[in-house]
Amino acid sequence: MPWLILIVAGIFETAFAFCLGKAEEYRTATGSISYFWLLLFLITLAISMYLMYKCTQMLPLGVVYPVWTGIGAVGTALLAIFYFQEPFTFWKAFFILTLIGSVIGLKAVS
Repeated sequence: MPWLILIVAGIFETAFAFCLGKAEEYRTATGSISYFWLLLFLITLAISMYLMYKCTQMLPLGVVYPVWTGIGAVGTALLAIFYFQEPFTFWKAFFILTLIGSVIGLKAVS
């Protein structure tokens, strides 16, 4: 169960990064602040942090934090490529796969 909670926390980390991207996209397009996306950012941030906190009660912090960060980093990179049309390069793919391998490795040794 703690691993499932950690995966959900990482997904919410990806969500709060996405909300920041949408807020910036809105600001660039309209010139004004999008309070909706900033509020959604704060909500997803709070959920992600709370779930990560709950995981630290069941798993070592040295495992929880890197896995949470890895899930968020991979999710955010993929969203940037597929949603925000950032370029997809060999090196970006290589390092995304390295992050995924690292997360799997931490799961295997804990």
